Amino acid sequence: VLALVALTCIFPILHVLAMSLSSSNAAMAGRVTFIPVEFSLSAYEYLMKKKDFFHSVGIAGGRVVIGTALNMILIVLTAYPLSRSSIHFRGRTWYMTYFAITMFLGGGLIPTYLLYTQLGLTETFTVYWLPTLFSAYYMILIASFIQGLPDSLAESARLDGASELMIYFKVILPLCKPVIAAIAVMLAVGHWNSWFDVMLYNSSGKWDTLQVYLRKILLESEQASRLLSEQKQYAFMKNLTTSSIRAATTMIVTIPIVCIYPFLQKYFVGGITIGAVKG
Repeated sequence: VLALVALTCIFPILHVLAMSLSSSNAAMAGRVTFIPVEFSLSAYEYLMKKKDFFHSVGIAGGRVVIGTALNMILIVLTAYPLSRSSIHFRGRTWYMTYFAITMFLGGGLIPTYLLYTQLGLTETFTVYWLPTLFSAYYMILIASFIQGLPDSLAESARLDGASELMIYFKVILPLCKPVIAAIAVMLAVGHWNSWFDVMLYNSSGKWDTLQVYLRKILLESEQASRLLSEQKQYAFMKNLTTSSIRAATTMIVTIPIVCIYPFLQKYFVGGITIGAVKG
């Protein structure tokens, strides 16, 4: 059953990949299934020859790296004190209530846009990572994971003379690799796939990420397809179709983030704390 479910996820990806690597005639005729027909790289050449392609790749990659790294730093530093009991941290209940409220209440789209405009965040790269610098939901996940660790780990470290910072960075944090890796992947995917805030706060197009830039190219190709009657436009687009360009853009956006999973898959397995308690 799991194999069938996996195939239903893999077959669409193989079909899109085959479409992107097939000729325009084969794609238009519907002869492409899971194997490229009349192999062609025209769609990828068309996308990568655009002058702003690599600039948008850099913007998207920078957003993923900076946004994910800073977000994880704030989350893991906040999660540890809030994972302690009220005896060790008296303000824990108030802070947890405050963070929980931010998960359910928000200012709305228009007030948020006006606020970002007054703060000078629009038309800047900062608007991609600063407003999402902290996530209360992911912080609560890490705090709950830490609460599930045996208290004897921290107690034994305190008996050895370790400070709270040393306990956290040397004992607790290494044991949190599974949940940190899972959250890091989700944050990275969120930043990589985000496009609405780019269109909303970057109307000039100066800071377009890869997703928005490829969308613009796709719209251009659709418009060009309607003008095939003109000889010059026909000569430019005769080897391309909207379907092949759409497939190529899908693969370009999908492949980089998919490559991250094999390196973090081992951290998704739980139970690494078994046997970690001193005898």
